[in-house]
Amino acid sequence: MMRTRLALTTALLLSSAASAATTTLNVFMGSQQRPEIFQPLFDRFQKQNPNIKIKIETGGATSEAQNQYLTTVLAAKDNTLDIFLIDVVRTATFAAAGWAEPLDAYVPNKDVYLKAFLAGPVNAASVGGKLYAMPAFTDAQFLYYRKDLLSKYNAKVPKTWDELATTAARIQKAEGGNMQGFNFQGAPIEGTVCNFLEMTWTGGGNVSDVNSPAAKQGLGFLVNAVKTKLAPAASSEMKTDDSRQQFQAGNVLFGLNWSYAWAHFQGNSPQPTKVKGDVGVTAIPAFGKNSTATCTGGWEWAVSAYSRNKAASAKLLQFMASTDVQKEMAIKGAYLPIRKSLYNDAGVVAANPHFKSLFSIVTKARPRPITANYPRVSEIIRNNVSAAVAGSKTVDAALSEMQRDLEPLLK
Repeated sequence: MMRTRLALTTALLLSSAASAATTTLNVFMGSQQRPEIFQPLFDRFQKQNPNIKIKIETGGATSEAQNQYLTTVLAAKDNTLDIFLIDVVRTATFAAAGWAEPLDAYVPNKDVYLKAFLAGPVNAASVGGKLYAMPAFTDAQFLYYRKDLLSKYNAKVPKTWDELATTAARIQKAEGGNMQGFNFQGAPIEGTVCNFLEMTWTGGGNVSDVNSPAAKQGLGFLVNAVKTKLAPAASSEMKTDDSRQQFQAGNVLFGLNWSYAWAHFQGNSPQPTKVKGDVGVTAIPAFGKNSTATCTGGWEWAVSAYSRNKAASAKLLQFMASTDVQKEMAIKGAYLPIRKSLYNDAGVVAANPHFKSLFSIVTKARPRPITANYPRVSEIIRNNVSAAVAGSKTVDAALSEMQRDLEPLLK
């Protein structure tokens, strides 16, 4: 009898150990978010935590496509996913829907812990004082430019949109071929929302009044860039990574893009680069004497409210936010760190010289409207902007309809 009990106890212990050894965290991220950068980091975590395994699932090349997939999975209360990357604009929506697990209970001394982080990413990950996600990396849009071409034609880095247009037209004409003077995102995606807001902000406008002279000036500039062939005819279909690849191929003089593009341009990319060593980064131009402005970007790790492995998931999130991991992401992927100290780190600055000089711009980046209604807000802005860029709506009609539809959502 004693032997039987001992055998049963041993079997249960072995079963329990086996179960612990096979805890698997299913992590979802977009294909554009470079799983090859994250996989070695996950491998390191697994070595430190042999009872935890990580499986990456990828899908969706845009924020919208990824959000559509996650919405379908989480609305069904599916517990398949444990962790997922979400755009910073999604936090309020996921919190309101009850899809993201609050992390406060899993982060000891939360307020002290978060003091080492930039305020922007922390604010974006928080709703009602609770932390609903762990910042993965922050981001902002910048103006990338070809240093070699500006030098060749004795041109200065533009500080105003008028300067950009004049310089771009001159160099584009001289270079001929497929050279684009200016590349921006005009497809119905989040990048287009940011491009529109930046054009409005740098004209002194505000999202609360998109039917203003500033917004008309900004959207008009984008539309006119296409009409004058400064920008590609297909700009209304241009997505973020399309812009990156076209610049990387040597076909763009000035381009709006996020920090991740830098690593690609330097050769840390699946595609070959023709611009290594020839790329500069600067603040987004402004209209007249207005100030530069950029849009807060970045992504966050959220734990599914339906996950069966929440404690293990939270442990992985804190590992991904650690100084060493953030440094490696910055060096290998040009991701803007969430930790303040890394903007003065020698290794990070060597790999990304512009990080230090543009730090003040990153910290002053402006958020998109923070509301649980954001999916609808985004849809209204990006669809109208894309239609105006395509020429299927006038600038006035696009802004008038945008204002009408946004007003009740932003009260």
